[in-house]
Amino acid sequence: MDKKILITGAGGFIGGFIVQEAIDRGYETWAAVRKTTSRKFLVDERIHFIELDFTDAQALHDTLQAHVQEHGKWDYVVHNLGATKATNYIDFENVNYYYMKLLVDTLLEIDAVPQVFLLMSSLSVMGPGDEKNYTPFKASDIPAPNTRYGLSKAKAENYLVMKGNEMPYTIFRCTGVYGPHERDYYLMMKSIKMRFDFSVGFKKQMLTFIYVKDLARAVMMALEKGPLRRSYFISEDRAYTQKEFRSIVANELKRKFVIPVVCPIWLVRIVCACSQWLGKVTGKPSTLNLDKFKILKQRNWLCDTADAERDFGFKAQYSLRQGVHEAIEWYKQAGWL
Repeated sequence: MDKKILITGAGGFIGGFIVQEAIDRGYETWAAVRKTTSRKFLVDERIHFIELDFTDAQALHDTLQAHVQEHGKWDYVVHNLGATKATNYIDFENVNYYYMKLLVDTLLEIDAVPQVFLLMSSLSVMGPGDEKNYTPFKASDIPAPNTRYGLSKAKAENYLVMKGNEMPYTIFRCTGVYGPHERDYYLMMKSIKMRFDFSVGFKKQMLTFIYVKDLARAVMMALEKGPLRRSYFISEDRAYTQKEFRSIVANELKRKFVIPVVCPIWLVRIVCACSQWLGKVTGKPSTLNLDKFKILKQRNWLCDTADAERDFGFKAQYSLRQGVHEAIEWYKQAGWL
């Protein structure tokens, strides 16, 4: 019998690729969505859908219990549901912490504990790190989030660790994820196509990336081979400067001349503050806000990926150049670029 896997946040950028990776590996794959979730990229006929309402604890309990009674429990659960932007901290708290807590508690209540519960967290839980010598983050480092987003993810991690005796878990602290369907890095690529590249601050910034297909592969490798109750940094095992990123994208887009525009930290803060105010007025969370400002100004995103390679054999197959090439080809075919 095929193993069963549940993937929350399946309608999102990363979730869709995890779903496809699970399908390709022969899993009975259940994509957790809301009624309003777009299924534009969830078209494989082998996908099973389940609608979960995390805003209603009783409804979530009843839906999960009914599913387990009819189909049996899932062997693996990947909790990929999360918010990266919000108009206030309560939204981060609800989506990134409370929804995960609710899912964990419900699975325990209905006796449907999986073999592994994998939480998709973020490198942002670590805070700014060493911005003088650029020492990579290590698994032994203590998280020190300096953003509301990072704090909400850290709270989710802490709760899962607290429940570790009852819920076997793995935590992924992912760096910047890019690839087809993604929109934030896409906007940077679009700007470079227009011959402008905007960066933040004059001090050296070291950036790390993970291509979405590599991330989806890492998820499955950790579920199948990884030890339990561990946290991992998931990234390509090298860093890039903004200049290197710009050069790679410009080369793919056949742009020999791109103007680098370096925005002073103080100016970016003003823009983020105005954007956040506008988001509160309109009720629509903005990509640029004071929380995101702290992420934009962070200089050191280096992280040690040796544990993932040692424990379950993961090493990124895509370099940034290879991943950007594939992503841009998709953007072109989709009419985005």
